[in-house]
Amino acid sequence: MKPVLLIDFGSTYTKLTAVDVDAEEILGTAASYTTVQTDINDGLGEGLKLLKEKTGEIDYVECYACSSAAGGLRMVTSGLVPELTGEAAKLASFGAGAKVVGIYAFELTEDDVEEIRQTNPDIFLLVGGTDGGNTECIIHNARMLSTIKPDFPIVIAGNRSAAKECERILEGCDVYVCPNVMPKFGVLQIEPTQKQIRDIFLNRIILAKGLSKVTELLSDIMMPTPSAVLRAMELLAEGSGDEAGIGDLVAVDVGGATTDVYSIADGMPEQMTTMYKGLPEPYAKRTVEGDIGMRYSIQGIVDAVGIGRICALSGLAEDKVISLIDYLRKNTDKVPDGDAELIALDYALASCAIEEAVTRHAGTISETFSIMGKTYVQEGKNLTHVKQVVVTGGSLIHTEKTAEIASHAFYSPANPTSLRPKAADVWVDRTYILAAMGLLSHNYPETALRIMKKELEYHGYSE
Repeated sequence: MKPVLLIDFGSTYTKLTAVDVDAEEILGTAASYTTVQTDINDGLGEGLKLLKEKTGEIDYVECYACSSAAGGLRMVTSGLVPELTGEAAKLASFGAGAKVVGIYAFELTEDDVEEIRQTNPDIFLLVGGTDGGNTECIIHNARMLSTIKPDFPIVIAGNRSAAKECERILEGCDVYVCPNVMPKFGVLQIEPTQKQIRDIFLNRIILAKGLSKVTELLSDIMMPTPSAVLRAMELLAEGSGDEAGIGDLVAVDVGGATTDVYSIADGMPEQMTTMYKGLPEPYAKRTVEGDIGMRYSIQGIVDAVGIGRICALSGLAEDKVISLIDYLRKNTDKVPDGDAELIALDYALASCAIEEAVTRHAGTISETFSIMGKTYVQEGKNLTHVKQVVVTGGSLIHTEKTAEIASHAFYSPANPTSLRPKAADVWVDRTYILAAMGLLSHNYPETALRIMKKELEYHGYSE
């Protein structure tokens, strides 16, 4: 037996997974409350005790961890124009596992920098201009940032002609220079910036989050939880070595505060008559909807889809829906626990959360006319051909209607311009192993892949 311990420090729960790498099986899982307000090691200790009750005494040969505790990796970014460098910066941030809490376009104002100072992000991403293009905006923004004497790291990833000047202006700050996220118009180069963000997370952020003592237990890896999940999804889609993957996929994690969506697919137009508009989408893409969640962000679901839609899906009267939503907003730890009305409401909320989050993640297509006749314009990622959908989150795990809820990720005639999957196999991660398998895949990719294919629960083909 070769036991490996995998830890996910979540914002609410610390989840532990014990794996026997030799037997390629899960020995046990456990979860305890994340004690970030006191000492995060307390929650870990409780989780280890619960895990030991299931597995017995185990001397782990390796230990790896990821974290989204204490708000995860909070990032603010500024760019030249929102449709170009601002969007490129957002893609770089999401792909690195960050949660973007502020996006600024054009030149920063005094009010902007005061807002940034109060936000006090974990990292600031300073971008703007293609190489050889506009330098004034990013240099101005560097000067404005210098006035608040930031104690957070600043990653400069804009016009290379301005990088040295920005670095000079921010002398004395914790500054990192990366290649431009958009060196040419419409060309993305986000991987170096993503790596730098993850390195900063490793070397600095974990100290501030109270995780430094935990690193003594670890063999190697510490990364943001979304990065671990994205890595697991790439592995599941692509395969490793002689072990085949399941193909292009979309994954959705519906949480209490946010809803994360991942897609592993090319996403380009399938028809010769379709033109592509905007920045190219990354093959492995993550988005996080900070206003869409089952409890803390319940109002965001209502605002996005309307109370009528929730009433229609739940079968409940409007006054009942309003009162229950108000109750859940005040009691964020409440689960349905056999209550028929809460079960119906959670079904509707989860369905709407998935529908809205995947719609935002996917691209759109529109009809236009040219001298060649009728043509189509695609913006964003085309996911219509994706045949695998993976879902997780309490509202999808603790229900008998997992496949029905998941079907709201699919194409709908009610919104024909959205390029969501048309039909797919539905899988559920019932034991929350995706982040753990992302960690395991660093050193044991084929083992992690085979465990995922064995542990993910199949819920049929849906459309």
